[in-house]
Amino acid sequence: MYQALYRKYRPKTFSEVVGQQHITDTLQRQVADGQVGHAYLFTGTRGTGKTTCARILAKAVNCQHPIDGAPCNQCAACRGIDDGSLLDVTELDAASNGSVNDARSLREEAVYPPAVLQKRVYIIDEVHMLSRDAFNALLKIMEEPPAHLLFILATTEIQKVPATILSRCQRFNFKRILPHDMEQQLLKVAKAEAIDLTPDGADLLARMANGALRDALSLLDQCRAAGAVVDGRSVLDTLGLAGSTQTVQLMRLLLARQGGDALALLDQLYRGGKDVGALLGELSDLCRDMTVLAAAPEGGAALLGGLYDRKTLSELTAEIPMRRLLYMTDTIQRTAAALPRSIRQRTDAELCLLRLCDESLSNDTEALADRVSALEDALKKGVVPAERPAARPAAAPNPPPRREVSPIPQETSPAPEPAPVPTTPAPPAPAPERTSAAPAAGGDSQVWAALIEHYKGPLTIPDRVWLNQATGTLEGDVLTVSCANDLVKQQLSRKAIEDVLCGVTSRHVGRPVRVQFTVGGGPAAPVRRAPVRPAPRPTPAPSADDYERPPLPEEAPPAPSDLPPWEVPAPHRDKLDELVENAKQLDNFRIK
Repeated sequence: MYQALYRKYRPKTFSEVVGQQHITDTLQRQVADGQVGHAYLFTGTRGTGKTTCARILAKAVNCQHPIDGAPCNQCAACRGIDDGSLLDVTELDAASNGSVNDARSLREEAVYPPAVLQKRVYIIDEVHMLSRDAFNALLKIMEEPPAHLLFILATTEIQKVPATILSRCQRFNFKRILPHDMEQQLLKVAKAEAIDLTPDGADLLARMANGALRDALSLLDQCRAAGAVVDGRSVLDTLGLAGSTQTVQLMRLLLARQGGDALALLDQLYRGGKDVGALLGELSDLCRDMTVLAAAPEGGAALLGGLYDRKTLSELTAEIPMRRLLYMTDTIQRTAAALPRSIRQRTDAELCLLRLCDESLSNDTEALADRVSALEDALKKGVVPAERPAARPAAAPNPPPRREVSPIPQETSPAPEPAPVPTTPAPPAPAPERTSAAPAAGGDSQVWAALIEHYKGPLTIPDRVWLNQATGTLEGDVLTVSCANDLVKQQLSRKAIEDVLCGVTSRHVGRPVRVQFTVGGGPAAPVRRAPVRPAPRPTPAPSADDYERPPLPEEAPPAPSDLPPWEVPAPHRDKLDELVENAKQLDNFRIK
């Protein structure tokens, strides 16, 4: 019967274990010196040799002819442990034997001495799957075990093991196997099995295994049936991966923001049998290498994954800022994490590519912050002021709604009329002051309304919010900003905002301007007057509006009681009819 490669080539001595020399040397010395403990805990990722070392240690402590602390693999004890015929060495899977009853049964039978061997050994794999009660049942016997008893625990999730168990064991941490060591082992196995494995194929398998030699052997076992030669191309085709060349091509399209071409390439890879999840994983690995190279141009070469050459990574990194690179990496990671739960994986992958091409398509806060940062960078370079006039016509539709509030300026329009009222020989000075003050205020307020967008350009989003809660007026060389409250004044009076207001205003009025901040009823009152709003001021209001506000008794000398209630001049009838109709609707609303 055919036997899988990872089972056939499982190490049988400490010297055959790959990549864990810091552990195997210690265990072999303990066995040789007779200093074997009563409980060991092996922890590490999958496929790194935890269970294999546990079996070798069980053979070493029971071997009849040990060789410098290593098992001979020739005596009856070693052969019996290898084929599982000796009951003194028991392997348990905590996932299926994790109840408190299983732990109690183990504790009850562990007190009996071994039947054949020197020590009774219990190898408990995935020990973190034991229940809390099961751990508590093992505490006493693990703390004070009989002389013939040896516990070897193995787990991939050390954080789930109680501290009371950890304190009773010698802990050994198994590290990921390096790609170079794994590659050498794959070539050795391929030579023994007469597999035509090329160095590039072995390198690719070693890196895809992610530090697990067992996974690498399983991948080699899968690829050997695909063809006579196991090289990089055959590995990619067999496992349904895109390959480094196509991944780099896709990354270039994303950096160039060519979303249509990126979708076309994705469709080509998908039709060729490539898995979209694996493709996103390759893009994530590429982004990771680009990030490492961008963050550490000199010393980061040793941290690269190895699937992409240094020249290609340098070319890609030179075309993208770090901010966008981090955004792309995060977007790919989140999409790949949610892909297993998706009902349309291809659609999710396509949406991910479109977001990578255009950050504005993403509605998260990070994308918004990225766009704001891009605008700020453009503003520092002087690009935004050139593009701003093109964007201002978009705000042109705002004036029509402002015409609806034209009655408000009608309150101020009679204001200049009192100037001619004083027919007495008063000094002419007051009249010019009032007539000149109104245009000046109006012009200054219009200056504030025109520059408000220019103020917001260099500011951050929070500062723009504070600026919306203030109004201003320009009198001479002083720009007075009236704030809604003390908090708004405190926020706006910072030097950064004050410099923006001074600089922008000075450039547009052509003279130096200083800024002062007030709260409430100071200079805010002139800004609240009508001159800020009446954009359509050149268009005169209808004559009917002129008769809206003046009191009727001045124009109708007779007493109101002498006239019927509805006999009013023609210019007022339409307005009164409108008021009556509004009153009726209000009464109907109240009745309902």
